[in-house]
Amino acid sequence: MSQSTVERITDHPDLAEVALQSVLEALVDPVRRSIVRQLAAAGRDIRCGTFDISVTRSTGTHHFKVLRRAGIIRQYYEGTSRMNALRAEELDSVFPGLLDAILAAPEA
Repeated sequence: MSQSTVERITDHPDLAEVALQSVLEALVDPVRRSIVRQLAAAGRDIRCGTFDISVTRSTGTHHFKVLRRAGIIRQYYEGTSRMNALRAEELDSVFPGLLDAILAAPEA
């Protein structure tokens, strides 16, 4: 993170303490899977307001919070923008192949 980036979001769990059940419950929702798919496809961190999701802003905030607390994404600020990063390598080290399987599965 650059000097202009300030870590103001502190409830990122250590993935060694995250239960598989929490990750699966977070990913059962199609909006949250869409967020994860968009992050994976982008290959970079994405600002909250730029995701293609068809929910209100407050509902979107809830979905990002669920993903963050499940350990799937990391959020941080760059200036006034809330950025989202997929914790793919970390997830794969704890749950090998899980994220790849989720991303490879067809959307229903």
